Amino acid sequence: MAAMSWPTQDELDKIRGIVSEMAGKGTEDVRVVVSPYRICPLGAHIDHQGGIVSAMTINKGILLGFVPSGNTQVALRSGQFKGEVRFRVNETQQPRHRISKGEEIKVDKSSPSPQECYWGRYAIGALYALQSRGNHLAQVFNKFHSYLQGIIGYICGSEGLDSSGLSSSAAVGVAYLLALESANNLTVSPTENIEYDRVIENEYLGLRNGILDQSAILLSSHGCLTYMNCKTTEHKLIHPLNFLKDHETEPQKGYKILLAFSGLRQALTSNPGYNSRVAECQEAAKILLHASGNGELEPFLCNVEPESYEAHKVKLEPNLARRAEHYFSENMRVSKGLEAWASGELRQFGQLMSASGLSSIKNYECGCEPLIQLYEVLLRAPGVFGARFSGAGFRGCCVALVDTDCVAEAAKFVREEYPKLQPVLASQLNPDTAVLICEAGDCARVI
Repeated sequence: MAAMSWPTQDELDKIRGIVSEMAGKGTEDVRVVVSPYRICPLGAHIDHQGGIVSAMTINKGILLGFVPSGNTQVALRSGQFKGEVRFRVNETQQPRHRISKGEEIKVDKSSPSPQECYWGRYAIGALYALQSRGNHLAQVFNKFHSYLQGIIGYICGSEGLDSSGLSSSAAVGVAYLLALESANNLTVSPTENIEYDRVIENEYLGLRNGILDQSAILLSSHGCLTYMNCKTTEHKLIHPLNFLKDHETEPQKGYKILLAFSGLRQALTSNPGYNSRVAECQEAAKILLHASGNGELEPFLCNVEPESYEAHKVKLEPNLARRAEHYFSENMRVSKGLEAWASGELRQFGQLMSASGLSSIKNYECGCEPLIQLYEVLLRAPGVFGARFSGAGFRGCCVALVDTDCVAEAAKFVREEYPKLQPVLASQLNPDTAVLICEAGDCARVI
């Protein structure tokens, strides 16, 4: 296994110094949560329907330095946002989408307005998730009231990658969960934390996504492809053979991950396109299940047998037919992709990845003009095995797997070609981070 390139010692030292100053503790007392961003090469937009997905983390993400507060107080600062968020772990939290924005956040008089501290909703969502499941923090509080601890912490993300389609939101939620659990010496399994982060996103924030993002962040292992069945929660790591060229006697050096940014930074939770497409998938499932005599099952496409889909898909109106076609064809691409990855057939894997991107555009009808243009630029770049949106394609970036030998040339090509299509958006990008070359990462953990 290659040495991890992130976080660097300098990054760890910096965040420990900030938390040490905040808390009045030594740097040796500061713990750091490493919560990586993820990419989803195959399995796009089907996790919320119980589909099968693939993912891996990258060597970029969220760092949360913290120390136990010694009392019930949580005090947080951010490297990206203004203000200091404060709340207590013995306060009962309510879902944020049922109360007014900023109401759940308390700030001291020297801090900006509650709206400027809105970023703290993920930390409070983590507390809500742990409380709402009748678990850990609530139980510890009831049994050992004087020992329940909050945290004093500082959170920051890899520069320029927030709101980028790399699941920074799930990485943040996971980071807060791990910090609160660590501060209270709680042993929580990755599968439990997958559920807790789902609660943060679905119940607390009101976003109707699945469990792909948090599963990738919590289960991945360096160099492996993470497989997840989102209906059964079965998961496994797919270890690759050495990737080979057309002739198996000629080994290939490997791949890099290329991230190309669009300049669009609209938040996913404010775009109705995502939730409306989830609803359309469920409506398609309802019609197909009723037609096949299984109307009593929950309206998710994973409950529709492929044979029933083929027999009854003519009953779907065009929009719903496209959503269902994406689901069933994407499941097939994931199955084929897992085999290709395990066999070291990176070109085949890349072709499936690009087909996934096309289905996201044509059948799932997500994305927007800048992201679609960026996707098409990547497909023309030298050495690219495959590309697709990273996330829903409403903002953020596209991701590609690229031959290691060609990655610098591919990055240069994208930097030159995308601004010709979107000069205004491209001008808003930092030239140093508009296109990034990344490596595979590891799972979230506490250092």
